[in-house]
Amino acid sequence: MSKQVNKGASFIAGLWQKIRGSKAVWASLLSIIIGMVVGSIIILVSGLTNATLGGKAAWEGIQLVFAGLFSTGRDAAGTLTFGFNPQLMGNMLFRAMPLIMTGLSVALAQKTGLFNIGAPGQYLMGTAATLLIALYLPTGTGESLQNVSGAWVTHMEAMGMTGQAVWPAWLVWTLAFMGGILAGALWGAIPGMLKALLNINEVLACIMTNWIAANLVTWVFDAASLKNIVENTKTGYIYKTTFNGVQTSKFGLDQLLPGSQVSGGILIAVVFAIVVIIMMNKTTFGYELKACGSNRYAARYAGIRDKRSIVVSMAMAGALAGAGAALYYLAGNTEFYWETSQSLPAVGFNGIPVALLAANNPIGVIFSGLFMSMLEICGQKLKDLTAFNEYITDVIIAVIVYLSAFAMLIRMLLSRKKASKEALK
Repeated sequence: MSKQVNKGASFIAGLWQKIRGSKAVWASLLSIIIGMVVGSIIILVSGLTNATLGGKAAWEGIQLVFAGLFSTGRDAAGTLTFGFNPQLMGNMLFRAMPLIMTGLSVALAQKTGLFNIGAPGQYLMGTAATLLIALYLPTGTGESLQNVSGAWVTHMEAMGMTGQAVWPAWLVWTLAFMGGILAGALWGAIPGMLKALLNINEVLACIMTNWIAANLVTWVFDAASLKNIVENTKTGYIYKTTFNGVQTSKFGLDQLLPGSQVSGGILIAVVFAIVVIIMMNKTTFGYELKACGSNRYAARYAGIRDKRSIVVSMAMAGALAGAGAALYYLAGNTEFYWETSQSLPAVGFNGIPVALLAANNPIGVIFSGLFMSMLEICGQKLKDLTAFNEYITDVIIAVIVYLSAFAMLIRMLLSRKKASKEALK
C-alpha cells in the first residue's frame, strides 16, 4: 500500500514539475492576467471619467469581470452579492462545449502543421446535417405531441412525416450526431485535398469553403420546411430538436446545476479531448501526422504518405468542428438561425484563440474553452448588473481573446530570458 502511495506521490510531483517548467502554461497564464488587468483598467477609466458612473460602479464592474460567474444579483440594499450560482455554472459548461470542440479542431490541425481557419464552415455543415436528420426522422415523442395547439403535429403532416415508421429517439440522436461529424469531416477534407494535391494554401481554401458553406446552408434551410412556425415570433429559426423528441442525455448534470442549459455534451467533449491527446501521443498514426507537420518532405523520405496525412488531418479537424455543432444543437434547448449568409458562426473563429491559449494541447483546450465561456458569462453579468453598456463588455472580451494570440510571442520572450540566465551562469 505504501509503495502505491509513494508511486502516486511521485507521479503528482513529476507532473507538477512539468507544469512549473512549461513555458506554454506560464505564457498562457500571463496572457490571461494581462488581459484581465487591461479589461479592469478600461472599466476603471470609463467609470472615473463618467459622472453618472463613478468609482463605485467601476469597482463593481471589476468585481464582475473577475467573479461574474459567482454573481447572485443584488441584495435589498443594492449591493452585489456573490456565491455559488448553479445556473451560471451550468450555462458556462454548455457554452464551453462547442468552444472545446472547435478548439480541438484548430489544435489538431496545428499539431500537423496546418492552420484550420475553416472551422466555421465545418461547424455550419455539421449543424445542417445534424438538424436535417434529427428533425426529418419521425420519433413521435417529446414536445412534438404536446406542443401549442398541435402545431408541430400539423407541421409533420404537411411534410408528409406522419404514417411513417417511428424511429427510436436514441437511434435518431446517434444518426444525427454521426451525420454532423461526417459532414464536418467531408467539408474539412476539401481544403486538405487542395493542399495535398495542388499545394494550395489551406488558409485560402478554408476561407473559400467557409463562405460556400454559409450560403449553401442558407439555401438548404430556405428550401426546407423546418422553419419555426410554432412560435410566431421566431419564423427565422429552425425548430429545436426536442420538438421531435431528440435530445442529449444530461447524465444527471441538470440535478447538480438546476435551471441551467447544461447538457451531457460537455462530458462527450472532454472524452473527445482525451481521445485526441492519446491518439497524437501514443499511436503510430499520431506520430506520422506530427512528423508530416514538422517536415512534410522529411516525412515523405521516411516512408510516410504525406498527402494522405494532410487530407486525413483536415478531415479529422472538420469532424471535430462538426461534432461541436452536433452536440450544441442536439442539446435540445437551442435554435438555429438559418440566415447564416449574413455572418459566419463566431464559435468557429473563437476556437482559434482557445487553441492558441492552450498551446494546442488537447487537455489545455478544455480549460481554455471553459475560461472563454466564463468570460462570456462575466460579460453578460456586467451588462445586466451595472450601467456599463454591451460595447464595454465586447471590448473587455476582445482584449483577452486577441491577447491570447500573442501567447507564442510571450513563450519566445520567456525562452530568451531563460537562455540569458543560463548564459550568465
